[in-house]
Amino acid sequence: GRRQLIVYRAFFEPGVDGWPEHACVGCSNVADQVAHPAHLNARDTTLAFVSRAPQAEIQGLKERMGWQKIPWYTITDDFDADFGVDEWHGTNAFIREGDQIFRTYVIDSRGDEAMGSTWSYLDITALGRQEEWEDSPEGYPQTPPYRWWSLHDEYGDAS
Repeated sequence: GRRQLIVYRAFFEPGVDGWPEHACVGCSNVADQVAHPAHLNARDTTLAFVSRAPQAEIQGLKERMGWQKIPWYTITDDFDADFGVDEWHGTNAFIREGDQIFRTYVIDSRGDEAMGSTWSYLDITALGRQEEWEDSPEGYPQTPPYRWWSLHDEYGDAS
């Protein structure tokens, strides 16, 4: 239900080194760095991981690794191939404008291993950090820096 979506294609599936005991080591390192998603949610943004592993394996891995806050879905269609991340990890960002969805960012191969902070994720989205210092089109959401920040359990509906 949020306006922006960031999707990380993580390698956890049959045929990946470590299956089924663990995901790709690099993808696991990315997951280890993910900040609390409530901060992204407060900026109308959702971060989700996707893999081809069945949900039972994903839930077991999330429990083992302590990644309970990361929404992680099973790919059952051609999503990863359609967005160029079927043979490697990758991050895509999308924005919803009315009934239309636009892909606004993609990175694969190298670069998304630097992701993980609230700021690095917001900086790849179309709306950015949504703070007044940014050069945004008229009507885009913006607030003063620092004023929207909160403790992750105090955002209310955003978390």
